Amino acid sequence: MSKSFATKDLGPSKQILGMRIERDRSSNKLYLSQEKYIEKVLCKFKMDNAKAVSCPLAAHFKLSTKQCPSTDEKKKKMQHVSYASVVGSLMYAMVCTRPDIAYSVSTVSRFMSNQGRPHWEAVKWILRYLRGSTNLKLCFGSSEPVLVAYTDADMVGDVDSRKSTLGYLITYARGAVSWQSKLQKCVALSTTEAEFIAATEASKELLWLKKFVNELGFEQDKYVLFCDNQSAIHLSKNASFHSRSKHIDVCYHWIRDVLNSKQMQFEKFHTNDNGADKLTKVVMKEKLNVCCQLAGMAARKVVRSSMMSGGEFCWAIPPHGG
Repeated sequence: MSKSFATKDLGPSKQILGMRIERDRSSNKLYLSQEKYIEKVLCKFKMDNAKAVSCPLAAHFKLSTKQCPSTDEKKKKMQHVSYASVVGSLMYAMVCTRPDIAYSVSTVSRFMSNQGRPHWEAVKWILRYLRGSTNLKLCFGSSEPVLVAYTDADMVGDVDSRKSTLGYLITYARGAVSWQSKLQKCVALSTTEAEFIAATEASKELLWLKKFVNELGFEQDKYVLFCDNQSAIHLSKNASFHSRSKHIDVCYHWIRDVLNSKQMQFEKFHTNDNGADKLTKVVMKEKLNVCCQLAGMAARKVVRSSMMSGGEFCWAIPPHGG
């Protein structure tokens, strides 16, 4: 860049757009974190002294439009709540360095125009989770520079529309570089269809990243998309149309051409090791820790916090986390 532009070398970058960059040159690792940003958000919304919880969202939160205020009086009360401001702040953390809260933020963001008390309680729960995990950061360099993708879907996850939630996670050098959690555009009639649609969306992102890293001069033997649904894998590799699958939109069958041209591979992965699980549903602490490890999320120190039940939890340091 210095050959084309007038530049000044200020040394290695340490901060960019609210993200802290740390380097451990002895182990060839790089860390991205937003600890200070999250602390600032917690202080802004007076949640810095809140009791921490171990999961981004609890199973008892069944959020729906039925919980939205129906009278003018109730709506007026909720107008004093900084719902949109908090969700917007959470979105920035989720987009940059926190894939672990992607599903939770995606869920609460559906009620921005008319939120109820249960929706606000769910947002505060996410803040309480961040209170106990501010030191989690993305770690890169724990393995060879290889792209690996995971995909998952939660059948009829949305209470109102009955649409399924799709999620995918793509890592490079064992650190998450791309992730998404969102509702599918159509209502799936089977688990196979929901997983098939999610795999198609994930493969689009994987191929784009494949071209990107190839332009940077990195290539690998094969690019694999892992899925925990065997039926979706068979459907993507079978070129014939069956009565049970002919209703699936043609655009989602694009993945068949990609697999036939050997641009990527679609393989089975056990659901216990699927890093995309946390992007489609509420998962418990043990599964969340596994998903965070697969995403390259590391805690440099152990954090202990009291939970509502009076017990304790700690963020275990992943084996590759430094």
